Amino acid sequence: MRYTRTKFRRTGEFKYTKYGYLFSIPFLAAFIVFQLYPIVYTAVIGFTNMKGVVTPEVHILENPFENFQTILTSATFRGALGNTIFIWSCNFIPQILLALLLAAWFTDTRLDLKGQGLYKVLIYMPNIITAATIAILFKALFDYPTSPVNDILVNIGVLEKANNFLINKGISRGIVAFIQFWLWYGYTMLILISGILGINPEIFEAAEVDGANRLQTFFMITLPNIKTILLFTLVTSLIGGLNMFDIPKLFMLGGPDNATLTTSVFIYNQAFSGSYMYNRAAAASMIMFVIIMICSAFLFYLLRDKDDPDSAKSKKRQ
Repeated sequence: MRYTRTKFRRTGEFKYTKYGYLFSIPFLAAFIVFQLYPIVYTAVIGFTNMKGVVTPEVHILENPFENFQTILTSATFRGALGNTIFIWSCNFIPQILLALLLAAWFTDTRLDLKGQGLYKVLIYMPNIITAATIAILFKALFDYPTSPVNDILVNIGVLEKANNFLINKGISRGIVAFIQFWLWYGYTMLILISGILGINPEIFEAAEVDGANRLQTFFMITLPNIKTILLFTLVTSLIGGLNMFDIPKLFMLGGPDNATLTTSVFIYNQAFSGSYMYNRAAAASMIMFVIIMICSAFLFYLLRDKDDPDSAKSKKRQ
């Protein structure tokens, strides 16, 4: 009788998983056609001489890594990579700090904050505005010679006359970094709130009974328990930051003097702005793909659960 039940249970599980595989076929088909194939095709193009829409006799180069060497030795690409890392760092560090502060604030039961839903909607709202609208808005705010920012600074006596902010490299990078921060800190806040709400409330109640203050509760309970959510936030922000394209392209066109030129804008210019160097654009894309993979693997290793290997060893010993 025991054998019959086990056999029936296994048969039922097999039938159930079969339908799961069937339901996953549309996703797998879409992934293969729209993601896996373009990635593989881009990798292959990086080793060829493909230029323009139609290149006669496309073939693998005698030195297959010629395009990669050209990109890596390009001062423009290295500058674009430096700009990308700098702008991402300047927007992500304050973004994650403010998001953590707001998440702790909204989830603190001791505060009993009224109107939390309205505050969350207002904070998240910039994330749903299109990049083109944001670019037009900030272009109008900092335009020269007349703009709201110039008028305010002149009227309060900070400036004697209107200043063309957008020709200054540092100010241009700062504006782009601020836009990225303003767009995404609300999204990051909601992700962190969802992670904090997943923590067992009894842990916070026990900490409060033991006399822990808010700072001790945050650093000793909240942060360790949302490590997985923090890892997700770091990795997704890293991927989005290193692929930054819309704001630098629409707002500053990579200027002034390539100060806001990011790697994605560089790749776009290589492929579609006159030269049509598809092979070099593909090589640059694969270089960024490898950089993102290495950085993501490092973050996974840095924020790994160090207790898992010990628990696995203890299970093996048992």
